[in-house]
Amino acid sequence: MSRRGETVPFAFIAQADRFRSNVTPPPRARRSFRQVAGSALVGVTIVAGLVGSVLLGGPALTDNQVPARDHPAAAEGR
Repeated sequence: MSRRGETVPFAFIAQADRFRSNVTPPPRARRSFRQVAGSALVGVTIVAGLVGSVLLGGPALTDNQVPARDHPAAAEGR
């Protein structure tokens, strides 16, 4: 297998940083009010779901164990 003397296999890749196009892309279309409101509503729904899951799941994660007694309940009358 012979190696070429080029550092880059394709010469156009090495020249890509010097290339400038005279064609400008079209400007981005502005989003309508409905699109902005819809994406805001989706964002608020996701945040509300995360906050709600933390609020509802928090009590389930707490350790509410009653401390163990030193003697059994059957021996209280003795």
